[in-house]
This record gives sequence, C-alpha cells and structure tokens, in this order.
Amino acid sequence: MVKSIIYQDHLSLDLVIKLLLQQHDQQTVIELTRQYCLKTSSEDIKKKGMEFLYTNGLYRDLEVLIHKNMASQFSSTREWAAAYQLMIDYHYRRYPHPQLLQKTNNFYTEEPALQCVLEFIKISIYYDLHEFERIGDFLAKQHYLFDKIEDRYLVASFRLRLYEYLFIYYWMRNELIMARKYAFRVLNQTTNMMTKAHLHTHLGLSYTFDTFDQGMYHLRKARDIAQNYQLSILHLIEQKHIPFLAAHFKKTHKIETYNKREQAHLEIAKGNFRKACEILKNVPMSDPFALYYLGLAKEDEQILLRSYNCFIEKRSDYFFGRLPLNALRS
Repeated sequence: MVKSIIYQDHLSLDLVIKLLLQQHDQQTVIELTRQYCLKTSSEDIKKKGMEFLYTNGLYRDLEVLIHKNMASQFSSTREWAAAYQLMIDYHYRRYPHPQLLQKTNNFYTEEPALQCVLEFIKISIYYDLHEFERIGDFLAKQHYLFDKIEDRYLVASFRLRLYEYLFIYYWMRNELIMARKYAFRVLNQTTNMMTKAHLHTHLGLSYTFDTFDQGMYHLRKARDIAQNYQLSILHLIEQKHIPFLAAHFKKTHKIETYNKREQAHLEIAKGNFRKACEILKNVPMSDPFALYYLGLAKEDEQILLRSYNCFIEKRSDYFFGRLPLNALRS
C-alpha cells in the first residue's frame, strides 16, 4: 500500500493518512506515513511532513527531513525547514530560552502556517518560564491565524497543539472543568506517547484539591506509558509527582523519593517538622513549593505568604498558589 502511495505525490498528507487508515492500525499508519514523508518527492508533503514527524515525537526523522528540505531548490521549502529547525532546537534545548526567543521573534514569514509554528515555539518557551499568562496572548490571535490556513491536516494538528496549551492555561487559572475538557480532547486524538504521558501527569496533579484516587489514577497511567515507551519523564513522575500527591494527601505508606524537596514534603505529612527543616536547608528557596514546605514545617505565616506571592507574581500560577493560601487560612 505504501509503495503505491509514494508514487502518487499529488495526494495531500491528510488524504494519504485517511487511505492508510482504511487498511492498517494506527501504529502501522504512523510508521508508513513516516516512511512516506521521508521518501516523497512532493514539496507540499515534504513541508507538511515535518509537522507530522514533530507531533508524533519522531524527532530524529524530523531532523533528517529538515536537512533534506534545507537543500531544496524551492525557497518556501527551505523557509519551512528553517522554522522547524527552531522547533527542534527548542525540543533539544540547544539554546538558552532568551536566545531562542530572539531567534523566533526575528524570523519573518508571510506564511500563516509558519506564523503558527513560531507562535507555538514562543508559547513553549513561556511555558517553561512559567509565564502562563502569555498563552492568553496567543489565544487572542489564534483564530485569525488558523482561518488563513487551508490545509486540513495542519489545521487539525495545530488545534491539537493549541488544546494542550489551553489545558495548561485554564488549569493555572483554576478553571478546571475547561482545562480537563481540553486535556481529554488531546488524549482521545493524539498518537504521541510523550504527549499522553505529560497530559496524564498534569491531569493527575489537577486533582490536588479534589481526590487522591483520581489524581493517582492519572499519575499511574503516566508512569505506565513512560515505562512502556522508555520516556525520560518517568524519573519526574516517580521521584517528584507521585511523592508530591501522596504527601499532600498524607498517603505516605511505601512512598520514597530521591528528590530532596519531596522528601521534606513526606516528612511534613508524617509530622516530622524538624527533619523536614533539615532537608530543606539543601533546597533553593527560589522555588515556591520549597517555600511552602518550609512555611508548613516552621508554621510560619510570613514564609507561607512569600510562597503565595511567588506562585502568583512570578508564575501567574493561581492553581498551586492555593497551597500556601489554604495553609494560611487553616
């Protein structure tokens, strides 16, 4: 089937995937489409194929296609390759955030699809910097950008990317019904296992102020995916996120971690405040979670207030800002 499609370069990527899905399961379709994107002579699919490879976590293949597209005789294909090079540079953290942000801001293109790609890079950087309110800046113009894109595959892919950020945006604003709605939309549509692991992790944490069982269900799902696909996020799930939720709900039986911050959190949950203070001496207090734990351990309202201000003023994180706020109210 794939051989017959490879020689039909008049087909769109969207149609190629639909034809393959008629005869193959999802994972086979991903593999056949991956091959197709790397072998095609269609300039259109050479460009759109980079989005396919990126959203499916096929980053090494994406670098191969970027390299091929950089050598294209067509300026548009080279421009697409340059934009996705920035995307892959972000993924591999090849530049400090300010430098990559400057490169992205200096990238000029008239192609709406590439304008969206550049906006997604900026959002990713702002997310890493905990500047969650910047996601709202993109929401103000995303409809304008999306309406200019005619390719159905790209629009669908970009919408899925947007939903990931909408989940984070609404989560940090404490609008959890909206947040989870977008998270489940992505989970039901994405084929990227890293994306699924991240979403289950964040969904688990979104139940911090609700129920332990529901939160732990998602964290265990994330752990299982990370184990099965050997994803780097596994360490964070096991050493940071699961201990955090367990300590928060005082479900500490058989929970261990190498993470000093969460070790202190576990000791607080057990009532060992002095031991928690000793552990926290080796944890940077620039971290609002560490400040929160120290405030709990010392029963110090001023430290808790500093933690709250750090969550709100430095991160625009109104969700986890509830941690020190609830402690101050109790």
